[in-house]
Amino acid sequence: MKQKIIRTSTVATSLNTFCRGTLRDLSRLYDVVAVSTPDHELQEIAQREGIRVIGVPMSRPIAPLRDLVSLWRLIRVFRRERPTMVHSITPKAGLLSMIAAWICRVPVRLHTFTGLVFPTATGLKKRILILTDRITCACATHIVPEGEGVKADLINYNITRKPLQVLGYGNIRGIDLDHYRRSPEVMEKALTLRKPNRFTFVFIGRVVRDKGIDELVEAFTLLHSEHPQTRLILVGRTEDNLDPVTPHTRRTIASHPAIEAVGSQSDVRPWLAASDALVFPSYREGFPNVVIEAGALDLPSIVTDINGSREIIVHGQNGIIVPPRNAQALLQAMTQFVQNPQATQAMAQKARQMIASRFEKSFVQKCLFDYYKQILGEK
Repeated sequence: MKQKIIRTSTVATSLNTFCRGTLRDLSRLYDVVAVSTPDHELQEIAQREGIRVIGVPMSRPIAPLRDLVSLWRLIRVFRRERPTMVHSITPKAGLLSMIAAWICRVPVRLHTFTGLVFPTATGLKKRILILTDRITCACATHIVPEGEGVKADLINYNITRKPLQVLGYGNIRGIDLDHYRRSPEVMEKALTLRKPNRFTFVFIGRVVRDKGIDELVEAFTLLHSEHPQTRLILVGRTEDNLDPVTPHTRRTIASHPAIEAVGSQSDVRPWLAASDALVFPSYREGFPNVVIEAGALDLPSIVTDINGSREIIVHGQNGIIVPPRNAQALLQAMTQFVQNPQATQAMAQKARQMIASRFEKSFVQKCLFDYYKQILGEK
């Protein structure tokens, strides 16, 4: 009889992002159940991965009453399903799932930190976030930080004294290099998006403050005034209710002739292939997959000196690393890309090879499966 594993996330998008294909492959070895807030993506996961799913509404922001209801529902699910392991990702699902699994005495309780929120928070909010992460770790039996940077923060902020296991080179998703390549199909679509004689920067992610959009728009506006042959594409949804950009940034995005906000896209490959460089000035990350995807499609990247990004980009080899929250440093890096095309092209030529050597999907998946065998064998 297969051991049962429950994978949880706050919203199904996270399972879709981090576990695409992995849940299907896991189901050959284990009885796999996915638990997340019910929506169309959760049903999509059930059909694509061929696994059972259970909907439990969870709130991403702090919401004590709703969180208590979600906790009670998770307890009921875990008592009914009696899993050998609960494996959570994302902060809220981690907190609630680890508490519920501890209450239900699930033998193996694993949480993966794909990113930490508290390092960029302040005041009371920071103290609350640190407390919740400590509770998550206290209730977990095993903890996997996504990358050495996240591991260092967990240690330096005294979040836990339990052993921390980074899998492989840190990334927990991996990349399908056959999918992320400049295939004829991708290039055909990219040609319709590209504008000749324009150096195109692309950002892919949520268009919010924490992703450095305010600094990016400021830097690009200054860049374009000196180099009008430049262009900026913003690919991703806005979240004005959670982390809005400034009103000035919003107006600039809407009015600037060389900034194109195209919203969320189901397939980002043509947008990457239509660009010359990725710019990703985020304040915090766990391990940003978009930087890996850009590299696989031969793009050099400008990233900030934060967890994850600095573990993917080697400064001067496959991109440039700049300080976070620094529009002037961002401007200088973007200017360097535009003014020195030979150096930019040299970085582009190394990008895919450097990604393939560390983050190919089968390697990342093997690291996870080997870890599962190790920790499940302990019980």
